[in-house]
Amino acid sequence: MVKQKKIERVEMKTTIQVFIFKKINDNYRYLLLKRISSRGGFWQPVTGRTEKRESLIKAAKREVKEETGIENIKRIIKQVHQYIHEENPKIKEFVFGAEVEPKTKILFDVNIYPEHDDIKWCSYTEALKLLKWPQNKEALKKLNKLLKKS
Repeated sequence: MVKQKKIERVEMKTTIQVFIFKKINDNYRYLLLKRISSRGGFWQPVTGRTEKRESLIKAAKREVKEETGIENIKRIIKQVHQYIHEENPKIKEFVFGAEVEPKTKILFDVNIYPEHDDIKWCSYTEALKLLKWPQNKEALKKLNKLLKKS
């Protein structure tokens, strides 16, 4: 008789990350949001979880609207990068780019969305310096490379 191994089912949450960017005079600027100090105080792009039966694109657009008030996205760059956080439970994160018009207004009100206490449009170099997590930096590098090709 052959013994069968018990297969362990691993739960995996799905999250998204969106780098909002705009082009001004052939230069790209990236929007970063600063988490409140009680949540780490670090700079990051728009992030969030997918809701039940929600597509990744819909989650990305929803999170952009919730965290910045932006409804009009000029174009979405799909799945710039993806990676898995080796946590318990594991988290699979999908990264997108979202281009907005240069004069797009950001709704930033800590009373509406109290998770962040500052926002900033950054050059590529500045954004790389401000980002804390290696996965965020890798995603931004990939997005920037894609934008330079287009």
